[in-house]
Amino acid sequence: MTRFGGIEGGGTKFVCAVGTGPEDIQDQIRYPTTTPEESIGKALDFFREYDDLASVGIASFGPLDPNPQSSTYGYITTTPKPGWAHTEFAPVIERELGVPVGFDTDVNAAALGEYRWGAAKGLSSCLYLTVGTGIGGGAVVEGRMIHGLMHPEMGHMRIPHDRETDPYDGCCPYHGDCLEGLACGPAIEERWGQPGETLPPDHFAWTLEAHYLALGLVNTIVILSPQRIILGGGVMDQPTLLPLIRQEVKQLLNDYIQAPAVSDEIVDYIVSPQLGSRAGVLGAIALAQDALRDARG
Repeated sequence: MTRFGGIEGGGTKFVCAVGTGPEDIQDQIRYPTTTPEESIGKALDFFREYDDLASVGIASFGPLDPNPQSSTYGYITTTPKPGWAHTEFAPVIERELGVPVGFDTDVNAAALGEYRWGAAKGLSSCLYLTVGTGIGGGAVVEGRMIHGLMHPEMGHMRIPHDRETDPYDGCCPYHGDCLEGLACGPAIEERWGQPGETLPPDHFAWTLEAHYLALGLVNTIVILSPQRIILGGGVMDQPTLLPLIRQEVKQLLNDYIQAPAVSDEIVDYIVSPQLGSRAGVLGAIALAQDALRDARG
């Protein structure tokens, strides 16, 4: 059996796994993200126990460089996380283990995992948006993740901000009131003076949150036209939020998009992740499978 390694390199924790997919995770470890040397070193120690690995995929926090033609391909680049800026990541794994390595953002990988095995299985395209400490988005079209100058940064799209309704300035250090600055978990806590999970379901915070997220989603719908949208991240644990977002998206689209998927209540169009919290590491395994395929030509 061909075995693959997957690394979900998050800002707070690393998850490393060996397997072939959701039904076959043969081994897994998780540990806090510390320094690059220690965090990457623990991953290498874990995978060295498996001398038959065909390839490894890395789903990492960013920003990062996903361009194989770049001199800094496989690096985490301008991240504000202390000690991690301009860190060589994928090349280290490839050199030390001697196998092909796939490398992309954690949210792009989560989109790929859901496309291959989860909520978007059988479709040709999907969008994955995670709403938590930050907001990130990834998109898959015909089995390939979207890249351009770098990787998508959907959390930093600019959206309308009615300061009479919401005088909060936003928490993004670069843009203030971009989507992430207005709708991430820390923005909710700063605006209302308490964590989102402590706010009651009928609090205006969730109406406002749904409005901002729906504005971002409508932008992606009219630009990318994904066949399904998957919303993950800790903020989405609020059970009233997903129905509010669907309702707001419908209102903002105003029947402009004539497609069955966005008719009626769109409950099958904007959905929760089917892979749950495993989407990132399973996406990393999917990256590993693609890396092996590309290496074989």
